Amino acid sequence: MFKFKTGLLTKIIIAIILGILSSFVFPVSIVRIFVTFNSIFSNFLGFVIPLIILGLVAPGIADLGKGAGKLLGITALIAYGSTLFAGFFSYFTTKFSLPLLMDKSLSLENLGNLTTNAIPPFFSIDMPPIMGVTSSLVLAFIIGLGLAVVQGDLIKRSLFEFRDLITIVITKAIIPVLPVYIYGIFLKITEEGQVSLIMGLFFKVIIVIFVMHILLLLFQFFVMGAITGRNPIKSLINMLPAYMTALGTQSSAATIPVTLAQTKKNGVDPEIADFVIPLCATIHLAGSTLKIVACAFAIMWMMNMPVGIDLFAGFIFMLGIIMVAAPGVPGGAIMAAVGILQSMLGFDETLIGLMIALYITMDSFGTACNVTGDGAIALVIDKIYSKERSK
Repeated sequence: MFKFKTGLLTKIIIAIILGILSSFVFPVSIVRIFVTFNSIFSNFLGFVIPLIILGLVAPGIADLGKGAGKLLGITALIAYGSTLFAGFFSYFTTKFSLPLLMDKSLSLENLGNLTTNAIPPFFSIDMPPIMGVTSSLVLAFIIGLGLAVVQGDLIKRSLFEFRDLITIVITKAIIPVLPVYIYGIFLKITEEGQVSLIMGLFFKVIIVIFVMHILLLLFQFFVMGAITGRNPIKSLINMLPAYMTALGTQSSAATIPVTLAQTKKNGVDPEIADFVIPLCATIHLAGSTLKIVACAFAIMWMMNMPVGIDLFAGFIFMLGIIMVAAPGVPGGAIMAAVGILQSMLGFDETLIGLMIALYITMDSFGTACNVTGDGAIALVIDKIYSKERSK
C-alpha cells in the first residue's frame, strides 16, 4: 500500500476549498455544528495561549544564560534588531501598497455585521485562562532570567519537561485540529456571503508578503556584505539549500542541520556556527514577524479598524519578544502571537481564524526567510569573533 504524507499547508488549502464548497450543500443546522466546534476550540486556544508563552519563553530565556557571554548578547541584539526591522518594514510597505491593490469599497467591514447575520453555535463551553497574556509573559521573564543566573537544576529540568508537554499539546492537540478549525471558519463566512472578499484579500496580501521576503533577504545579506566584506549574492546562494529545506519542514529547528552545513560552507568558524545557528533558530524570526504584521494590518485595514503606527509600534516590539515562544513546529509562530493579537490589536474569534489561515498559507516561506537570515547573522558574528580573537 502506498502512503501519502500531506503537509499542514496542503491540509489548510484543502480545508479552505472544502469549507467554501460545503456551504453550497450543507443546511444551516450542519453549519452550526462546525460553528459550535470552533467556539469550543477557540476557547481552548484562549486557555492554552498563556501556558504556551510560559512553557516556551521561560526555558528559552533560561538557555540564553549559558556560555558565550559577550557574543551571546551581541547575537541576541542583532537578532532582535533584525526582527524589529522586518516588522516595521512590513508595516510601512503594507500600509502604502495595500490601498493601491485593494478597493476599499470591498472592505471587510461587512464582517462587522455578523451580529445580525451570524450563525450562532448550539452551545459554548467557557475556559477562562489561569492568567492573562501579559502576566504569563512577565512570569516567563522572571523565571527565565532567574534560572539563567541561579543554578536551579531541579527547576530547570521541570521547566524543560513542561516545555516538552506544551510542545506535545501544540503538535498533537492544536496543529492537527487547525484544518478543521479553518474549515469551520470558511464554511461559516461563505454561508454569510463574505468569502469572495476574503479570497481577494488573501491573494493580494500573499503577493505582497512574498515580494517583501525577497527584499528582506537581499537587505540582510547586503548589510552583512558591507560589514564583513564578503560577497552577499554568493553567500545568499550558498544558503539556498537551507531555504529550500525549510520550505518542506516549515520548522527552523528541523532545518538546523542544513542551515549549519551551509553556514560553514560560507566560511563561518564551525564553533561560531554551532553557537549562532541553534540560537537564532529560536530568537530570530524576522520572516515570521514580517508575515504576521502584514497579515494583521491587511485584516484590520479591511475591517476599518485603527492601524496607526502608535498601535503597531508596541505590537511589533512585543512581537519581537513573543517570537521566542514560537516552537520549532509548523504554525508555532502564529500560535505564540495569538495572545497579543487579541490583547493589543483587538482580534476576535473570527479574525483569529482568518489570521491563522492567511498566515499558514505562507508559513513555509516565513520559515525559509528565518533560517536564511540566520546565515547572514552568523557571518556577522564570525567577523566580530575574528576581531576579538586577533586582539
